Amino acid sequence: MVDLSLTEEQQAFRQVARDFLEREAVPHRQAWDRAESVDLSIVAKMAEIGFFGLTIPEEYGGLGGDYQTYVLAMEELGRADTALRGIVSVSNGLVGKSILGFGTEEQKQEWLPALASATKLGCFGLTEPGTGSDAGNLETRAERDGDDYLITGQKLWITNGTWADVALVFARTGGPGPRGVTAFLVPTDSEGFEAREIKGKLGLRGQATAELFLDHVRVPASARLGDEGRGFTIAMTTLDKGRVSVAAGCVGLVQACLESAVSYATERTQFGRPIAGFQLVQDMIADISLDADAARLLVWRCADLLDRGLADTAEFRIAASKAKLFASEAAVRAANTCIQVYGGAGYVDDHPAEKYLRDARVLTLYEGTSQVQKLLIGRHETGISAFV
Repeated sequence: MVDLSLTEEQQAFRQVARDFLEREAVPHRQAWDRAESVDLSIVAKMAEIGFFGLTIPEEYGGLGGDYQTYVLAMEELGRADTALRGIVSVSNGLVGKSILGFGTEEQKQEWLPALASATKLGCFGLTEPGTGSDAGNLETRAERDGDDYLITGQKLWITNGTWADVALVFARTGGPGPRGVTAFLVPTDSEGFEAREIKGKLGLRGQATAELFLDHVRVPASARLGDEGRGFTIAMTTLDKGRVSVAAGCVGLVQACLESAVSYATERTQFGRPIAGFQLVQDMIADISLDADAARLLVWRCADLLDRGLADTAEFRIAASKAKLFASEAAVRAANTCIQVYGGAGYVDDHPAEKYLRDARVLTLYEGTSQVQKLLIGRHETGISAFV
């Protein structure tokens, strides 16, 4: 594993996180997967460790930690159970960091301490049935009604949707296109707000994924996050950082595949010796190991850029796209190879290999598909946009 120059505090947090997850998550992850829900009592325990307060300033109830520690935490969550990583990074990252970066002081005081302690969870309401990658053309509308807004629309594939206390909802307040989008902080107990859980997913089955329905949901103007027409910018800025979180979780998943493949290969015997002694098995293990280190270094570069205050630069945005693209595709490769090392045993859920593959597959899709990341990288290199 690449360590480079981690501080003693960063190494200590990583060890605390790993020990906690080995005890509280790993023994239960396959049962959660079968039940299609994690035991929500783990959320409060994760908050005690500090997962939900990382990078949230102490004045708002967080730990005030650095991004290097944050990506270490996301890696450990991805290694233990990728479903847990999503719960934290959506509530803390996509919602909490949006409020921190664009909210009023009143909004920060209202929501950040609760999100940092996980006494409340957040969800990120951007994707719709007709708009995934084309988020600038969403159809949910927010109509001004005196000092309030009335929000009507539908959102899809929303992580934490049925568990969240607040939804960061993006809705159209102006004309067509990205400049007509505005962001709102919507309490999920609002009249006219409904969340329906989506069951039968291929992977991330322990994580609540929902469809949201808003029927003339009334929120005050004080619930608007940022100015009218700034919603798309808020979403894209937040997703740049969110891609780093996804990539870090992918690193953890690749690491889990590596450890699992090595463990099985050194214990399983064929032809009178461990299969780890066969050249082609070592070839597969070497591929996973290489992907783990390469993905980790791409993620750590992003953390370094963030810790140096370069979040608003093209350098960071492209680094985030590269990290997300490579790490998510590496996770799929690693999980597929891990099953190959296991052979037939990897095809049933007595072992974690098949779950790794099911969980990995969606990581190339959300928070920007692999194809979108390639277009962003291509535009950066050529100066020519391939987007319509």
